[in-house]
Amino acid sequence: MNFQVKNILGAMVLIGLNTNALADELPDRQQALPSVQKQAEHLYLQSAALADIPAGEFGDKVRLGYQLFVNTQQLRDKHVGNELNCVNCHLNAGNKANASPLWGAYFAYPAYRKKNDKVNSFEERLQGCFTYSMNGKAPESGSKELVALSAYSYWLGMSGLMLQHNVAGPVPELSDSELVKGAKRDDFILPEAISSKMDQNALAQLPGRGYPAVPKAEQAYSPERGAKVYQAHCQSCHGDDGQGQMIAGIAALPPLWGPQSYNWGAGMHRVGTAADFIYENMPLGKSVQLTPQQAWDVSSYINSQERPQDPRFKGQVTDTQKQYHQHDGYYGKTISGQVLGSDSSANFPKK
Repeated sequence: MNFQVKNILGAMVLIGLNTNALADELPDRQQALPSVQKQAEHLYLQSAALADIPAGEFGDKVRLGYQLFVNTQQLRDKHVGNELNCVNCHLNAGNKANASPLWGAYFAYPAYRKKNDKVNSFEERLQGCFTYSMNGKAPESGSKELVALSAYSYWLGMSGLMLQHNVAGPVPELSDSELVKGAKRDDFILPEAISSKMDQNALAQLPGRGYPAVPKAEQAYSPERGAKVYQAHCQSCHGDDGQGQMIAGIAALPPLWGPQSYNWGAGMHRVGTAADFIYENMPLGKSVQLTPQQAWDVSSYINSQERPQDPRFKGQVTDTQKQYHQHDGYYGKTISGQVLGSDSSANFPKK
């Protein structure tokens, strides 16, 4: 049975899970989320239905992970400092191919990341999302939140593989300490029917695991042209001011910049990453409606707007830019007479 989810909180999107935790004192090369070439006739992983989540303690963790993923605002003031939810970037409750699905991410970790110059477990990857994309404070290692999100990610991936390879029975249960590690490790046990056909490398590169690479544009991207694309294709959902739409006090359509959006450390502030996401997934439900040029341009427009400060900021924008922002972004650059990241109003306090 295909996994189908409709959730108003995840209706409109534009943030990124491509960030990581624990901003150490190590040089940050700000590696982009790897984009992948989209190939025709791929069979994407299809996870089991939510109704198939088992009863019992393990199933409770999976269900909690789902609930936190689609309504991350329940962690507001504790681990979330903006109006975003995880599902805003990872569509269909983290199950949509080509929108960086959780089932693709879980089998790709542990992995070395240049973001913090170390091998990251899956929970460390999640911690980074809270720090940067959610502009909040990461849950502690082994916390019930990280265990639950890891359990949900694992369940999506393993149930999909078992369906794909006709493996009967329930998804094997893992301990909390095993769940948060991720699946790309020698001691991770797979059913023989799967391991005999797929090695770790194949599992870490499942079709649809990331954002497909948007074709290069003919012209250099332009925020000025992007403003016109935004007005024509994005404004009706995200507002003329980019602040999304609130319904009954809930951000049903997420803000794309300003105090309630992702901060300057989040991977989605990179023009290329956002362009990949936009081209494939926006407007919602209308994949590949923009031209590559329009996707690049509107990404540059969105990401040339002020947003919360990079959590690694230590007092000088130039220093932060030099250490962490040598890439296709606008942090530290002058737009309309303002150096982005330098306005004191950009240091939006976390609620």
